[in-house]
Amino acid sequence: MPVWLREHSWRQTLSAVYLSLPLRGARATPANIFCSEQYLKVSIPPFLFEAILYAPIDDTNSTAKIGNGSIFFTLYKKEPAMWDSLTLANADKEKLQYLRENAVLKAHEKAKEETEAKKVTKQEHKKYALKATMKLEEAERKRIEDLKEKERQKVTKELELWKNQQRDGDKYKSIPKKGELHQEIEPLKERKTEKMNKTQIPKEGTSKTRLKSTKGCHASSCIFSENLKEEQLPAPRAAATIKVNFTPRVFPTALRESRVAEEEEWLHKQAEARRIINSDLSELEDLKEEEKNPDWLKDKGNKMFAMGDYLGAVNAYNLAVRLNNQLPLLYLNRAACHLKLRNLHKAIEDSSKALELLTPAVAENERARVKAHVRRGTAFCQLQLYTEGLQDYEAALKIDPRDKNIEKDAEKIRHLIQGTMQSS
Repeated sequence: MPVWLREHSWRQTLSAVYLSLPLRGARATPANIFCSEQYLKVSIPPFLFEAILYAPIDDTNSTAKIGNGSIFFTLYKKEPAMWDSLTLANADKEKLQYLRENAVLKAHEKAKEETEAKKVTKQEHKKYALKATMKLEEAERKRIEDLKEKERQKVTKELELWKNQQRDGDKYKSIPKKGELHQEIEPLKERKTEKMNKTQIPKEGTSKTRLKSTKGCHASSCIFSENLKEEQLPAPRAAATIKVNFTPRVFPTALRESRVAEEEEWLHKQAEARRIINSDLSELEDLKEEEKNPDWLKDKGNKMFAMGDYLGAVNAYNLAVRLNNQLPLLYLNRAACHLKLRNLHKAIEDSSKALELLTPAVAENERARVKAHVRRGTAFCQLQLYTEGLQDYEAALKIDPRDKNIEKDAEKIRHLIQGTMQSS
C-alpha cells in the first residue's frame, strides 16, 4: 500500500498557484512527476501524492523545482480567478476516476503528437542534409570538370605551338637547298666573264671557292638544325597539388596497432544485432511502436535502475532480450540488476552471455568486457567461490590495468583465499 503525502502548503494569486510538497527524505526526479490540466501526481515509492485541481491550469508553462527536501510547483491558471481550495471538493469516486483517466489519455495523445512532430522534423533535417550534400558534390564535380577543361586547353595550346615550331623548322631546312642552286649558277657566270675578259682562271681556285662556299653552307645548315632541335622540345608542365582524402576509421588506434579483421567482425556483428527484430512474437502486438524498440527498452531499464526499481528494470531488459537477443549490453545491465536483487546465479549467467557476445575483443568493447568480468567475479565471491572470482578480476585487470578499484578488490580476494587456506 502506498503512503499518502498529506502534508503540503499552497498559496495563490489571480494568475498562479504556488504549491510546496515535502518529500520526507525520498529522492525525487522529473520522472516521478505527472501533471496535466486538472490532475497532479507525484509517485516516489512508497510515497504518493495525488490531487484533482480546482480549475484547469496551463500544464505546458507550469514548472516544478526539486531541492531542499521538497518539490515546489508553480502552476499557472488558464483563467485568472481565486480558487476556493486547491483540490476539487465534493467529487465522487466516479468523477475522480474519469478525470484521472482523461488526464492520462490526454498525456499519451500529447506524447504521441510530440513523437510524430519529432519524426517529421527529423525527416526534414535528413532531406535538407541530403540536398546540401548533393549541392556540395555537384560543386565538386563542376570544379573537377573545369580543371580538366583548363588542362585540356593548355595541352592543346602546347600542341599547336609545337606544330608551329615544326613548320618553322621545315622552312629553315629548305633555305640551304636554295643556296646550293646559287652555287651551281655561279660557275656559269664566271665562264661568261672569262670569255669577255679573255682571261683564264685556274680550276683549282674555282674548286677551292666552291669548297669554301659549300663548307659555309653546311655549317650554317648545322647551326639551324641545332637551333631547331632546341626549339622543338616542348615546355615542361606546370606543377600542381593533388589532395588525397582518406575514409575515417571507426577505431581511433593506428593501423599498425589495430587488428583490422577483429574490428570489422565486431562492427558486422553489431550491425546485424541492430537489424534483428523478432517480429513473430504475436503476444507483443498490443505494444506501442517505441515499446518494440530494444534500445528504448534498454534506456527505460537504465532509468528504473537509477531510481532503485530493480524488478522493473529486469522486466524491461527481459522484453528487450526477447525482441533482440544479440545485444550484449542488455545482458550486462540485467546482470547488475540481479546482483542488486541477490540473484547471483542469474547474474553469472547474464555476465557470461555478455562476454560471449562481446567478441572479438576490440577497443570499442573494452569497458563492457571489464564490467562483465567484475560483475561475474562479484557474484562468484558472494557465493564464496573466491578462486573463480579472482580469475575474473585478474582478467579485468589485464584489459584495464590502470583501474585501482579493481586492483584493490582483487587484493582483498587474495587475502580471503589465503585466510581460507590457512584455516583449512
